[in-house]
Amino acid sequence: MTSAPRIPRSDANSPVQKADLRKQLLTARRAIDSGMRAAWDHAIGTQVIAWWKAAQPAALGVYWPLRDEPDLHAAYAELSRLGAKLMLPVVVEKHAALEFAEWSIGEAMVKDAMGVAVPADLRLQAAYPPALLVPCLGFSPQGYRLGYGGGFYDRTLARYDPRPQTLGIAYQCLQVRFDSDGHDVALDRIVTESA
Repeated sequence: MTSAPRIPRSDANSPVQKADLRKQLLTARRAIDSGMRAAWDHAIGTQVIAWWKAAQPAALGVYWPLRDEPDLHAAYAELSRLGAKLMLPVVVEKHAALEFAEWSIGEAMVKDAMGVAVPADLRLQAAYPPALLVPCLGFSPQGYRLGYGGGFYDRTLARYDPRPQTLGIAYQCLQVRFDSDGHDVALDRIVTESA
């Protein structure tokens, strides 16, 4: 296995622009060795399962991995076996909060207009999941998430009351300092391969 990629760090006196930081993080994540990625995904999945066993949320919003995000499908299968109700995010409007659809392991999937996999039999739920796994391109030591810039998760977390419990999912090597914007919402916990 190769070592983890190095991410340029910014400091308070020299902030890195978020667009440039996104490009750097995408490049670094893409460069992670496939064997290392598989081991890290397993470690993250093990922590998510342990968290779910302790928390037992009525439903869990998960995600379908895009652009080299941690792939937790093995953990999703175990969660389903344990009785977890899984839901996938669905983009219903470009500048709106996400909605969530019930999802069962192995069911037929299709790509939506944004290229994201969603259940072919789309069963949008009126009830919002009380807990969410939120994929992070990068994250700050304060628990702020850097995504792809679409704002879907920020709008989602701002919309719902009570706010769901949020577990950011990321690789530890993608932790970086950046200034949060006024609309950013800190996540409750960041789950990486090492924490």
